[in-house]
Amino acid sequence: MVIYEQYQMIESEWNKEKEFYFTYQIQDLESLYDLSIEVRNNNWYPYQNLWLFCAEEQPVGPISRDTIECMLADDYGKWKGKGITIFHLSIPIRTNYKFEHKGQYTFNIRHGMRDDDLKGIEEIGLRLKKQKMDD
Repeated sequence: MVIYEQYQMIESEWNKEKEFYFTYQIQDLESLYDLSIEVRNNNWYPYQNLWLFCAEEQPVGPISRDTIECMLADDYGKWKGKGITIFHLSIPIRTNYKFEHKGQYTFNIRHGMRDDDLKGIEEIGLRLKKQKMDD
């Protein structure tokens, strides 16, 4: 069951300084969750991969930071995402994850590519899915 899914549109180019924020609430600490970054790119994206700088602010404790490489195309230049003119790819960052604290979580993303203004990324998103419990 998807409990949070949010996309933010990127105007023509994604400036290196532009961060996108996603805020969600966790109340159930017993369930397992899957968290993924959602990327929508078009044919104008000039690279095979996309580096993302991510930070997560939890209700308790320090901000955690990570760098994630998203492979958007294979070695032959074929997009891995689903679509025809816009390609949607889901990049899992946590699977079977149990949250430690109830409350508000804020996840932010900015690109870590060399280009100051990155072309070809249409939207960036975050998806949080609660796994079904086996009875």
